Amino acid sequence: MFQENSARGHFAMTSPSQTAVSKTDTPGLGPDGLSKGKDRKGGELVGRSPGQLMWTRFKRDRTGVFCACVILAFLLIAALAPVISMLYGKDATTLYGSNDANLLDEFGYPTGPNGGMSGSHWFGIEPQLGRDVFMQLVYGIRTSLGISVAVTLLTVLTGTVIGITAGYLGGRTDFWLSRVIDFLLAFPSQLTFVAFMPVVVALFVPPGEETPTYVRVLSLIIVQWALGWMGLSRLLRGQVLSLREREFVEAARITGASQWRIIRKELLPNVVTPILVQSTYMLPLFVTAEAGLSYLGVGIMEPTPDWGRMFQNAARYYENDPTYLLFPGAAMVIFVLCFNLLGDSVRDAFDPKSGR
Repeated sequence: MFQENSARGHFAMTSPSQTAVSKTDTPGLGPDGLSKGKDRKGGELVGRSPGQLMWTRFKRDRTGVFCACVILAFLLIAALAPVISMLYGKDATTLYGSNDANLLDEFGYPTGPNGGMSGSHWFGIEPQLGRDVFMQLVYGIRTSLGISVAVTLLTVLTGTVIGITAGYLGGRTDFWLSRVIDFLLAFPSQLTFVAFMPVVVALFVPPGEETPTYVRVLSLIIVQWALGWMGLSRLLRGQVLSLREREFVEAARITGASQWRIIRKELLPNVVTPILVQSTYMLPLFVTAEAGLSYLGVGIMEPTPDWGRMFQNAARYYENDPTYLLFPGAAMVIFVLCFNLLGDSVRDAFDPKSGR
């Protein structure tokens, strides 16, 4: 290969190594001289899909990877709570203070330092009742995350179906669905949750009878789902309104594709990004909402372990035993913070132009 020498006006030979170096320095080329977004497989150029590019960008975000590992740890703890209880040798319901009088003083508070923390009770014991705080927290995470994940899945499914339907069909369908969304958005969510929880519970259990735990769990899921899908639905409606006029949708319509195929093959893949990002923001909101309802006494009740119920008990004990509030509070702060940071990382991975 030849290279023109501008100073002497003649051609000079260049080595293959120099040519390789120049390829790596060329904007838009990777370290092997290939265009960005392509790999070599069997000696051939293979393009990478948007999902593969997103995964590559996400792995480079150390904050996002760390937060994903923390969230995965929380989910594993929740799923493996019975196994942890078996290995730990204690459960969340046994009243250890009643079995061992030395654990609680005459006022019902732990006799040991830092809330009774010891080799037998890692996070101490609960005042008055003497239950193990570590197992209360583990099973509390299991309860809160189980409810919040169920609510998030139902909310995402409902918001996606209604948002895409309203945006794609338009006309009267869009008008009436939009009015329903506007009407439900007018309700203050937290106050409505508190007001509607007793009503929903009364639909399953007659007044005066003890409410089973599964009824309260089902009621929490129904109330939060019924008033939680509108934001995602409105967002997707706006996205689909702009997408349905694009050339690729018109081309699919001209070729005779059915509406279901257009929605499934053309529109849905283009709204996956906002769905995933909004999901990572909604789940921690539902976790805090569920904990708030239990704290106010309309959610999970004794003796079922729950994050919010631990906060409710800690509000009575914190003056004499502040350690009891430390562990559930720190766990919730870490979980919510990591989930929010994960949402930012997922958004940046899908849209590299929105770098933080």
